[in-house]
Amino acid sequence: MRILLTGGAGYIGSFAIVSLQAAGHDVVVYDDGSTGHPEIIAAKVVRGDICDSYTLNNCLEDHRFEAIVHLAAINGKGRSTIPASRFFQVNTAASIDILAAAERHGIRNFIFASSTSVYGNCPTIPVEESHLTSPTNVYGESKLLVERVLPWYDQAHGIRSVAFRFCNVAGAALDGSMGQDRDPPVHVLPLAVNAALGQLDRFTILGGDYPTPDGTCVRDYVHVLDVASALVRALDYLVAGGPSAVFNVGTGKGFSTREVIDALKRASNVEFPVELGPRRPLEPEIFIANVSKIHDALGWTAEYSDLESIVLSAWRWHKAHPHGYKLPERSRVRVA
Repeated sequence: MRILLTGGAGYIGSFAIVSLQAAGHDVVVYDDGSTGHPEIIAAKVVRGDICDSYTLNNCLEDHRFEAIVHLAAINGKGRSTIPASRFFQVNTAASIDILAAAERHGIRNFIFASSTSVYGNCPTIPVEESHLTSPTNVYGESKLLVERVLPWYDQAHGIRSVAFRFCNVAGAALDGSMGQDRDPPVHVLPLAVNAALGQLDRFTILGGDYPTPDGTCVRDYVHVLDVASALVRALDYLVAGGPSAVFNVGTGKGFSTREVIDALKRASNVEFPVELGPRRPLEPEIFIANVSKIHDALGWTAEYSDLESIVLSAWRWHKAHPHGYKLPERSRVRVA
């Protein structure tokens, strides 16, 4: 299939390209390059903002796409200075515009990158897809609004969709050739690795008084390689006639922030300072996804998402690329 991959120059997108191409798909990336790295992509790249409907429509007219994998978005982490209107403009309105463009151009397969942030605080663990959705932040709400629109596009225009509610995506290529390059880093593992590399004075755990065994919050971490393979499975599912659906993408297991830090210290053999800081407002104490639905429907199971593999691969990447993708000798990269 010929696939339009929005946000393909980003962290998840760069891994998705390799997996989609390995499965035989022809991938065209649509990305504005603002936070991703188009220079590393071994695929055709169309430079454009997803809010720019003119450039997007020209891209769709120039190629006969059979599917859209929509990853482009403003991420919720570390974005407290961005106004709420911007989240709704980029994550919600632009996504609906892409759906409308898909309808005009006869594209009937659509994969949407959502988030477990749509759930909010869940008293029941693990969390199933049927659980009440009640976001506690604007990022989660901006994603949930798109999820609500997707079934209507199926009903009205025959655009079948898969919405993936991603858990905490982490890790890197097993050989250290690809990884997460975001400046500044905002997620737990890249921040901790920066501390291990001496690029930060210390790592700050946000909250040490949660009602968990070690006092730090617990999250479901899923390897980026497994996320990329889920996208391939979703395309197979839609092509085979599978109905529109929402799936959690995680492991069904949870690890605390302290467990992640301890695993990194073992992998790196580096002892670095760790301090306790205040909690983030409205942050769930525990989130673990129920992943039986995606296993049953797509035949997908995480293969690389044990904590040691996630942490070791991330350490290898950051140690080999302490300044990210800015190394001059790198041009094309591959996933192990």
